[in-house]
Amino acid sequence: MCIQRDQRLDKGRKCVFSRRNCWRARAFCVALQHGAASRERRLTNHTAETARPHSFRQIRVLIASDLYRYAGATGIGPFLRHYLFTPGFKYSTVMRLCGYLKRRRALRWTLYPPFKLLLLRYRYKYGIAIPEYTRIGPGFFINRFGNIMVNGDAVIGANCNITHGAMLGQMNRGPKAGSPILGDDVFLAAGCKVIGRIHLGDRSAVGANAVVTKDVPEDGVVGGIPAKLLSTNGSEGYINRRVNPDISKGVRPG
Repeated sequence: MCIQRDQRLDKGRKCVFSRRNCWRARAFCVALQHGAASRERRLTNHTAETARPHSFRQIRVLIASDLYRYAGATGIGPFLRHYLFTPGFKYSTVMRLCGYLKRRRALRWTLYPPFKLLLLRYRYKYGIAIPEYTRIGPGFFINRFGNIMVNGDAVIGANCNITHGAMLGQMNRGPKAGSPILGDDVFLAAGCKVIGRIHLGDRSAVGANAVVTKDVPEDGVVGGIPAKLLSTNGSEGYINRRVNPDISKGVRPG
């Protein structure tokens, strides 16, 4: 029998493996960590390509992709209707504009301050706290409003639905320190809490009032406190009017 010295594995307790198998177990853990890190980089890079546009045309396409999720169409008519009467779309539009203006040196001290004040007003009016620098892919849909809180370091993929009372929170210590990373076509039901640097796979769904502190596989449906895997039906039927994540050629149905 061997004694593990690595506190991250078993904090000095006796290992149940032989010395040879013990090192194999260590190698397996390291491989898992590298796999999680590579998956995290893929999700981050995938969303970063579109979530932080560098031109006004790109920001227009991002806003149009959000509008398509609400109206099933783009254009000045649907835009005015939903900007005036849909709080979720109004907030996401101003949020994306704030993020774009803040990154433009020429506009940071002119147009950004009034748009930031407008975003703060909507934050307190509608109860939506999503910072303008959050990396959010195209087709972002806020279904209802109130008590929606997203940490600015979170990453949200394309065609994500977030509902009232949902939270993407940060964990400050432990192996899961950080903020969540969401894949594409993720559905977050009312009152759910996703905490720590965990990964929600593509087409996954989180049930109402669930508390998620572990990774969720692709097409996984989780619920409960703490959240457990309930099925592999995914978010099918809950994500409508999808857009193609690649918006380089404009908004296209997914």
